[in-house]
Amino acid sequence: MSEAVLIQDITHDAFAPFGDLVDISGEPDKIINQGLCGRYHDRAHFDFGPNCKGGLSLFNAEPRSLPYALEMVERHPLCTQAFIPLHQNPFLVIVAEGNDDTPGKVHAFITKPGQAINFHRNTWHGVLTPLSAPGQFAVIDRVSAGDNLQEYWFDEPKIIAKQLVRGTEM
Repeated sequence: MSEAVLIQDITHDAFAPFGDLVDISGEPDKIINQGLCGRYHDRAHFDFGPNCKGGLSLFNAEPRSLPYALEMVERHPLCTQAFIPLHQNPFLVIVAEGNDDTPGKVHAFITKPGQAINFHRNTWHGVLTPLSAPGQFAVIDRVSAGDNLQEYWFDEPKIIAKQLVRGTEM
């Protein structure tokens, strides 16, 4: 029988073991552009590894629906990876606790509009999972040569289950 994983709202504290939640919460660090723009400075910690180049790519992912059958997670041992939505729609973020060379307990989060995430290096995570169109994201990660992708396929899928989020059923 497949394991069910309930989706929870993403928070800085809940996501901290897996990466950075990037948003404009709190007061800006600095006011710039003639006082018309708040700068929220250095919100993600990028790690591209030694002798590596980081880059910005654009992804266009197909939306997924809930419940979602998670069959595989991946990780990037040589760098961090950031997903920055180019829209104001929430998206699903799936991570797994580290357990040596295999993923452990799976967690699922839903973002709020305007939030982005940055996975720590070597964090097991699901693929980019928008829940509605458009599925366009800017992705910051390693663009250097080298084997930076490891996949783990579950014997049985984990079912990412619907729940009541902010008063509406997903």
